[in-house]
Amino acid sequence: MPASTSSDHRVPVALTVHQQSRALEIAFDDGRVFRIPFELMRVYSPSAEVQGHGPGQETLQTGKRDVVIDAIEPVGHYAVKPTFSDGHDTGLFTWDYLYRLGSQQDELFAQYLERLAAAGLDRDAEMVKPTGGACHSH
Repeated sequence: MPASTSSDHRVPVALTVHQQSRALEIAFDDGRVFRIPFELMRVYSPSAEVQGHGPGQETLQTGKRDVVIDAIEPVGHYAVKPTFSDGHDTGLFTWDYLYRLGSQQDELFAQYLERLAAAGLDRDAEMVKPTGGACHSH
């Protein structure tokens, strides 16, 4: 199978929100179908609130195991914007980003668990709001 390049644009042919199993099922035009857990989407939200404004600025998300998607709206023809049950609604999930989450979910989830362990947290810990000035510690 040829390696995908950044010029490849994934186009979904079906998208289903499964509330019971807490997963977004998305089928792409290349025949691949992914079931992406809401928790994975939430902890890897592409929003600035989660990703920060550069490498090392990410905010580690916790307590998201039971998060659900309350609503999901299309953004143009390239993305969706979910509203999660914890109120988070600033992440724009492009088709390419959802494809990456789906195709790499095992590795991404393992990385998430490693980051939690390194921080001495578990995935069910209460989310701690960052305190002011934490980004500029020396």
